[in-house]
Amino acid sequence: MHVSLDGFVAGPNGEIDWIFLDDEMFEDVHDLVSKADTALFGRVTYHIMEDYWPTAANRPGATKHDREHSSWLSLASKIVFSRTLKKVNWHYTRIVNGRVSEEIAELKKQPGKNLILFASPGLASTFMNLNLIDEYWFNVNPILLGEGIPLFKNLSDMRTLKLLDSKTYKQGVVNLHYGRTDS
Repeated sequence: MHVSLDGFVAGPNGEIDWIFLDDEMFEDVHDLVSKADTALFGRVTYHIMEDYWPTAANRPGATKHDREHSSWLSLASKIVFSRTLKKVNWHYTRIVNGRVSEEIAELKKQPGKNLILFASPGLASTFMNLNLIDEYWFNVNPILLGEGIPLFKNLSDMRTLKLLDSKTYKQGVVNLHYGRTDS
């Protein structure tokens, strides 16, 4: 999850054009997703991802990251948590409407790699409130937005996390990797 220094994951209208990205960060993303085989999305993030990634590798001028991430997503299981979405077109995708805790518990029991939640701040808040997130990866960008969509919204109680690792990128983005203290 990319976040501004003042705690926003997107601007007031969902803008994410302020995010600092570089090749080193893309390599780290590739390493992270290579340990996962299931992508989790909220409805809005799913639509953004579905509009870009299925054809990203085939576009003129596609970057190494575009090719690798597109390839990974094409094979990954994709789950969209939504109460309103009725149909998906991206292969290996299904919709979960409700039963969030039960669904995640079942997925964690199955053999395979990790689950990874992409962006989706509303869904992330739901997962946080249900204590379903084992590890948090935040890329804190050196920017103050002043307003926007907050990272943490409607949390039901306090959580103490343990810093597992951190890394600073050339552009000043700081990656913070936290784990739960109760796991």
